[in-house]
Amino acid sequence: MFALRLDPGDTVPGVGLAFTDRLGGRSQGSWSSLNLGRVGVDPAVHDNLEIVRRELGLRALIRVDQMHTTNVHVVHDAVDGQQCPEVEADALVTTEPDVGLLIRVADCVPVLFASEDGSVVGAAHAGRVGLLAGVLEATVETMRGLSPAPLRAWIGPHICGDCYEVPEPMRDAAAEILPATRATTTWGTPAIDLGAGADAQLTEMGVHVERHDRCTRTDPERFFSHRVDAAAGRQAGIVFCTGRVGESRKVGLG
Repeated sequence: MFALRLDPGDTVPGVGLAFTDRLGGRSQGSWSSLNLGRVGVDPAVHDNLEIVRRELGLRALIRVDQMHTTNVHVVHDAVDGQQCPEVEADALVTTEPDVGLLIRVADCVPVLFASEDGSVVGAAHAGRVGLLAGVLEATVETMRGLSPAPLRAWIGPHICGDCYEVPEPMRDAAAEILPATRATTTWGTPAIDLGAGADAQLTEMGVHVERHDRCTRTDPERFFSHRVDAAAGRQAGIVFCTGRVGESRKVGLG
């Protein structure tokens, strides 16, 4: 179910986070089994979201309709056990307690954020377009407007630079904006390293970065990958704050 799970107090006081994998859900066929994509495409997604929500002990999981933009949506309130209406954005930020911010990915980069005082958290969907346009910068700026505390970021599973083959002009255009993205596949063709680009951009902004970015393309039994299957399901990055700074607890409602 989780490629990585950190409960409140494990790293940042009052902040929990997780990167899911494709195991432990109720989806069938090529979406087997913890598909967290669109409910309208796979009806089992609703059950899968509830499984994750309960496991993390959250009163709500908030999602967005991701559009490869730099739009950041600030979540001001939420209702127990329900999603807010989807908004067209690629990042979420909140100070609301026990509300999970969920970003869906299949090869793009999920980046989770927390202020070191545990008062604000964020999640960003950083595909090639959004990363180069500045979605991570926009997320950091929004969070810094809510808390002066230093920020931490966690980069989750995504397609790696050894595998993300692109046309050479696309690779060169990306490297012109963000030099750290320049890469070459293991078979010798032009590539983009999204994780290295995200790491470099965040580090330059003074954000402490941790990378937990196993490659989605090379481990299809554990992760969904759009490059492996264009109709693939989605895993997610999820982050939340408890509103109880300094608290260390194990979560889960059974």
